[in-house]
Amino acid sequence: MDFEIVTDSSSNLKEEMIDEFGLHILPLTFMVDGEQYQSYLKGEHTDLKQFYTMMREGKVITTSLPSLADSEALMRGLLEQGRDVLYLGFSSGLSGTYEAIELLTKQLAAEFPDRKVHAVDTLAASGGQGLLVWHAVQRARAGASIDEVRDWVEANKLHLAHWFTVDDLMFLFRGGRVSRTSAWAGTMLNIKPVMHVDDEGHLIPMEKVRGRKKSLNALVDHMEKTGCAPIGEQMVFITHGDCIEDAEYVAEQVKTRFGVKEVVISYVDPVIGAHSGPGTMALFFLASER
Repeated sequence: MDFEIVTDSSSNLKEEMIDEFGLHILPLTFMVDGEQYQSYLKGEHTDLKQFYTMMREGKVITTSLPSLADSEALMRGLLEQGRDVLYLGFSSGLSGTYEAIELLTKQLAAEFPDRKVHAVDTLAASGGQGLLVWHAVQRARAGASIDEVRDWVEANKLHLAHWFTVDDLMFLFRGGRVSRTSAWAGTMLNIKPVMHVDDEGHLIPMEKVRGRKKSLNALVDHMEKTGCAPIGEQMVFITHGDCIEDAEYVAEQVKTRFGVKEVVISYVDPVIGAHSGPGTMALFFLASER
């Protein structure tokens, strides 16, 4: 590629893909027992199973934006090397990350008038953001310019479908997504929410089903209803909150029902996982509408 793509750790991309594509990652941060951690460090693997174990044990996790100083150092370094920069950011409907980094890109664009510095609010999260980055890379590798790739992402981001479910509603309650009454009632009745990320980048409950298996099947049902044809030729992303067996079940359903050949499974990162909890399951694909 003749320009650099920068995105956030909230894109939940696998380390091998980050390395293969030469991507630059801005790590969001999280706090456990007063100690701060970065959700991504190149070459260092966070023990995500241990992270979710801490959540199950009741550890309180708080989250924060990427370090602006580190973000500036990364982007400034690329620009000083004569590289243009395309930033594909975490949904502004879920985090203040995009707003902060967009302001930084504007400042750097003024300092480097001979370079292109573009920022796109993907209005996406987790594997949805990651899948948009994947598509951007494919177009860049095929020879598209930075402007063409930016325009493709802007034109197609509202076709990137996110379908989520969670296993424990209490984590959504703690994050302010559902009321205490709904969380307790749902837990007692084994009700599982099916949610998506809407056109404004917000996480929205769409329906309720009883039982975990039905909630997993509901994700795949939504893909059948809206997935762009031919569905079987799509790249599909799945992310999970330490429930790999469920992720593999959803992947198998997608392959069996639609003939999908490429499915990438990865963990939900600590910053998103701190709000959605262990047992989060999410399916991402291109659709006629979100």
